[in-house]
Amino acid sequence: MAGKTSALAIDADGRFSGYASLFNRRDASGDVVMAGAFAQSLARRRDRIRLLFQHDPKEPVGIWEAIGEDALGLFVAGRLVPGVPRADALKRLIENGALDGLSIGFRTVRASRAGGVRQLWQIELFEISIVTFPMLEDARIAPTGLSTGAAIAAATHTIRNR
Repeated sequence: MAGKTSALAIDADGRFSGYASLFNRRDASGDVVMAGAFAQSLARRRDRIRLLFQHDPKEPVGIWEAIGEDALGLFVAGRLVPGVPRADALKRLIENGALDGLSIGFRTVRASRAGGVRQLWQIELFEISIVTFPMLEDARIAPTGLSTGAAIAAATHTIRNR
């Protein structure tokens, strides 16, 4: 797209934010994460949740500076590590709007089934990845130039208007 400006939030230091998961939204595999599903995992292992590329444990690309549940889902703020070749490439891809997906890597602790949907009530979160195709369509890096609060509001607006 000629003339397209940067569409996604990533600053000069490689910082970005967005929603890695949204509550009460069915993903492509039929899973629905319920509000509070991350709470126990975040309380135990928040500082050990990895930032990967495409869920590959051989591809750590940065660190999560903030991870937390809010009314919408799992909001995250991360920073790509400069000098890591994959992280440097991801920064350029995100800056140019070529990549914006986020996806969670987890183990199910407690779930139920209803009408062909698996409701995830408690999960153990291990990693959050930058991905090409997220299982949850709206799990994305937030639009450009926004504070955390404004990023949440913009993500909410985007989700509601899809």
